[in-house]
Amino acid sequence: MIDTGSQPSIRLAHLTEVTPLNALIAASATELSRGYYSTRQITSLITHVFGVDTQLLADQTYFVIERAGELAACGGWSRRRTLYGGDQAKDTSDPLLDPATEAARIRAFFVHPSASRQGLGRRLLVHCESAARAAGFRRAKLMATLPGVPLYRALGYEPLETVEHHLPDGQRAKFVRMERALES
Repeated sequence: MIDTGSQPSIRLAHLTEVTPLNALIAASATELSRGYYSTRQITSLITHVFGVDTQLLADQTYFVIERAGELAACGGWSRRRTLYGGDQAKDTSDPLLDPATEAARIRAFFVHPSASRQGLGRRLLVHCESAARAAGFRRAKLMATLPGVPLYRALGYEPLETVEHHLPDGQRAKFVRMERALES
């Protein structure tokens, strides 16, 4: 249980935190995806898609919010082509984007269930957008899970298309590709 009375702090995530980050991601997906995805879809997504992309940690573009020394939320942005998925979902190189012509990627936002609906996702997204803007990006793109769509819409992201992801075990799950301009 996350202490909701403590002032949250935001910091870079570290490569040594892959295990606790994956635990946070699994807890978030399991609890907060109910009603949007079936139990089988959630399990498959955690196995095959959701998880830490260690390239983000190496690039120092993945962040955590802590409360009382515990991970309460995580998320990041990227200057690389991959739009979504953890290490287990990547099978190709991940080239750099051109900030003058391409959108930064908003990546892997998850909030611990006991810290949900408290503004942590919003705070983390504002932080990531600011960092992407400072790196020269004028737009941000993301692949939203269905439970994430309301947050991203509230923060100005427009849906571009609904995508059905086919998982290796035969499950399918819908996501929404979204984008917005980053104000100067």
